[in-house]
Amino acid sequence: MGAPVVEILSADKVFPNGTRALAPIDLTIAAGEFLTLIGPSGCGKSTLLRCLNRLAEAEAGTILLDGADILALDPPLLRRRVALVSQTPVMLPGTVQDNLAYGVPGVTRAAMEEALAAAGLEPGFLPRVARELSGGERARVALARALTRDPDAILLDEPTAALDPRTAQRVARTVAALARRDLAVIVATHDLVLAAEVATHAVALADGGAIAGELADLVVRIPALGREE
Repeated sequence: MGAPVVEILSADKVFPNGTRALAPIDLTIAAGEFLTLIGPSGCGKSTLLRCLNRLAEAEAGTILLDGADILALDPPLLRRRVALVSQTPVMLPGTVQDNLAYGVPGVTRAAMEEALAAAGLEPGFLPRVARELSGGERARVALARALTRDPDAILLDEPTAALDPRTAQRVARTVAALARRDLAVIVATHDLVLAAEVATHAVALADGGAIAGELADLVVRIPALGREE
């Protein structure tokens, strides 16, 4: 594997009402690695992802990107380098091409077609109206949109949630194919089938912290991991 891309050093998050959303966590992920975050509902998976590109702010600790504190980085630049694909992808007005080009001045058609191919879609999707796509197609367009930004890391928040089993399987294969790209990939999911398919290593957020280990062992040790969210 490559050098560390994202380093999380004792990061935690407490909401204004006093609820602890994230216990202090230490994690490192390198280029070419898939880190799968698993855990029951409310354990902090989504909050952690949002802290990594400053859509939420950690209360304490340090998060590094290529050795630099993310607090010293311009947020829009950070969000290009650490791209978050949300659980319910939002399609911008216009075509798929409009979506892929948004915020990326000078992006070429070849780059957009390459991003679509990496997301498991044909170039013929470029002129399609983005908001008329199916749920699975939206998920893959959102992934392609992230890839057009040439990120160092991609964060995927429940990429197969709310999809039918067949579509979820297709999206899971697309996510797994990211292993061929030199990216740090963090997938937050309660889908243990997806986790088993894509993970280089797994970390469970439970019992007030992060527990690293083999997926099968984590499921045995933490029964709540197998529950639907």
